[in-house]
Amino acid sequence: MQLLKRLVHEENGQGMAEYGLIIALVAIVLIGALGILSGGIQHIFEGVGNKLSGQAIN
Repeated sequence: MQLLKRLVHEENGQGMAEYGLIIALVAIVLIGALGILSGGIQHIFEGVGNKLSGQAIN
């Protein structure tokens, strides 16, 4: 019974686990956002490249 009480009240490492989960969640969101925005970003860079080279933009 003492072991169960100690396991419930012991919180060593809990903060690090929470930070790890937050970092993983942020990484997943960033990967998803880059996947969604990649077409728009590519279009912007192509437009800038076309303007710099003097080509007409479609």
